[in-house]
Amino acid sequence: MNQHFDLQKITRQNVANKIAGMSLDTLNAIPTGLSNNLAWNLGHIIVTQQLLLYRLSGVNCRIENEYIERYRKGSRPEGHIEQAEIDFLLQQLVITADLARVDYQNQHFGTYKSYTTSYGITLESIDQAIMFNNAHESMHLGTMICISKLVG
Repeated sequence: MNQHFDLQKITRQNVANKIAGMSLDTLNAIPTGLSNNLAWNLGHIIVTQQLLLYRLSGVNCRIENEYIERYRKGSRPEGHIEQAEIDFLLQQLVITADLARVDYQNQHFGTYKSYTTSYGITLESIDQAIMFNNAHESMHLGTMICISKLVG
């Protein structure tokens, strides 16, 4: 599984690199025809990993519930996301990836609750969740690349 955690770190570094140096207005801009922005995608990546790995394993998430509610599937940006929150999310991008690796190595995850994703894949184990999460994060990196071209 180390290779899967390595892939997540690389994807997340690419996310951070993609938004580095962008203004708050750019991070918060929602292109015509879309329902979210770069800042929301950043938070969504973190929150989805927490839900797929932790919550579905029956253990506490490593991020506060207020962020889970703000960035979970089906949510939308509720307003302008300030720089302090962007900075926090960028920190969590690294922290939650590192914690997931350690928690996996320490067998922290409990019995996994089967879950069918909107992608159409049923996850039945923590290993499957880790692998699918990488696909999910890569998909959102692609979305962020597109949004950045539309707003930049």
